[in-house]
Amino acid sequence: MNKRPCNRLSGGTAIGFQFNREDESPIASLMDVDFSYNGQPVLSHVCLEIYPHDFIALIGPNGGGKTTLLKLILGLVRPDRGSVRVLDRSGGAYSPAIGYVPQNVNFNEDFPITAMDVVLMGTLDPDRSRRGKKKDNMDKAMGLLERLGIGSLAYQKIGEMSGGQRQRVLIARSLMTRPRLLLLDEPTASIDTKGQADFYKLLEELNKDVAILVVSHDLFIVSNYVKSVACVNKGLHYHPHEEITGNMIETMYSCSVEDVCRVQVLAHGMPKPARQAAGGQTHGNI
Repeated sequence: MNKRPCNRLSGGTAIGFQFNREDESPIASLMDVDFSYNGQPVLSHVCLEIYPHDFIALIGPNGGGKTTLLKLILGLVRPDRGSVRVLDRSGGAYSPAIGYVPQNVNFNEDFPITAMDVVLMGTLDPDRSRRGKKKDNMDKAMGLLERLGIGSLAYQKIGEMSGGQRQRVLIARSLMTRPRLLLLDEPTASIDTKGQADFYKLLEELNKDVAILVVSHDLFIVSNYVKSVACVNKGLHYHPHEEITGNMIETMYSCSVEDVCRVQVLAHGMPKPARQAAGGQTHGNI
């Protein structure tokens, strides 16, 4: 696997890296993507390729563009520049190849809906030909709930469940189409520390069958399970797992909007253009 700079369409070096894996094709790719809301830049020159069995943590400050990046992959928004592709198709169309667990799903705890009902929502496919028979769908839903360790709660009201149990139900819903990529936006926000570790162990098991991109603030926990980290704050800096150490985790939220990522500096030293901009000197206190 050879890492090479992802070139801007206009020339130069973009913020981010793509990985050349000659033996397989990416599930999803963002190439030199810019995006803005009402003229305010949110993402700039972002490149990312997601391959089968990847397990990537997406981290960065609030407002840095993490959720927007997920929306671009899902086709909910379109880039101002660059391209987004899922399985060689342009982003923007529904794809059963992607499962999605959104952030802050609020339930009316008095509404009489069960875990099984929620999971079966994953079969509400715009392409009616893929819905399948009700019994087949129910068997599939029960199988997923059992795999996720909550089969006994299939007919319990969702409002009576803990935060961790609800998240497992939502994951089961997202897996009903047998996706190749699972996107999760801060899935452990309502789960206690012990539950977070158990949750990431579950994702680690699911990663045997599906690639995962997870937005997380639980850096010390998630670093024990993910295979790579992408720091997002307008730009994107990609780091393979071997670069992630305890000291580097403490710097991750300081990734700047410029082309210099502090984790990158700790792992490899100051990039040459940045050294020149700093008058040829590197600074140990970053």
